[in-house]
Amino acid sequence: MLTNVRLPKACLPSLLRRRPSPSQRVLYGGQGLSVGQATVADLLRPCGKRYAIFYDIALIIGGSLLIGLCAQLAILLPFSPVPVTGQTFAVLMIGALLGARRGCLTVLAYIIEGAGGLPVFALGRGGFAVLLGPTGGYLVGFVAAAYITGLLAERGWDRRAGTTVLAMIFGNAAIYAFGLLWLCCLMGVRWSVLIAGLYPFVVGDLLKIVLAAVLLPTGWKLIVARRSSLVVRTTNHAP
Repeated sequence: MLTNVRLPKACLPSLLRRRPSPSQRVLYGGQGLSVGQATVADLLRPCGKRYAIFYDIALIIGGSLLIGLCAQLAILLPFSPVPVTGQTFAVLMIGALLGARRGCLTVLAYIIEGAGGLPVFALGRGGFAVLLGPTGGYLVGFVAAAYITGLLAERGWDRRAGTTVLAMIFGNAAIYAFGLLWLCCLMGVRWSVLIAGLYPFVVGDLLKIVLAAVLLPTGWKLIVARRSSLVVRTTNHAP
């Protein structure tokens, strides 16, 4: 027996108040979605398939522009070709809020915009040459990071501070893995790669992780607090 939760207009899950069961599904935009896979973006997703597609496209484009905006919050370091930016926080949060698929597509859209010449990369740069420069590995790592944090958020990791921290750490690890690997290709395998591409960013990333660990679980608590105002109809039937 499979439990389906059919949601009217607002499409807000009724089972947010407790840990979801894998045998329960929420129907979004004509698609079956496990309650445990619901992200914050899913909560406002229209039920109509056509509107749901437009909704997803708007989130992807809007998210890519947000990443580009955060990229302009940049601080140049005299000893590193990689600037400190707000991109990492934006990428990880977008992954957690939108989920793996939309988060990954959002970052890909951002990279395509920048590679196409739009000045959305750090310091207002654009063009395919940026992807071949010292920050290219980090940009590719953003795609993996958004997917990882989104995938974990779909499993409820963004609803508690401890698991949110772990999700953000895994996302950051993916960014560093791609970024440092590419720096090694450009600079050679040497300790200076860590000085240029890792050590200067650790403290800032820890602060971003703490901020995410506060914002995401708090947001879910506020959503759950409003559950009494939600009107949800549930039906049971065999698959």
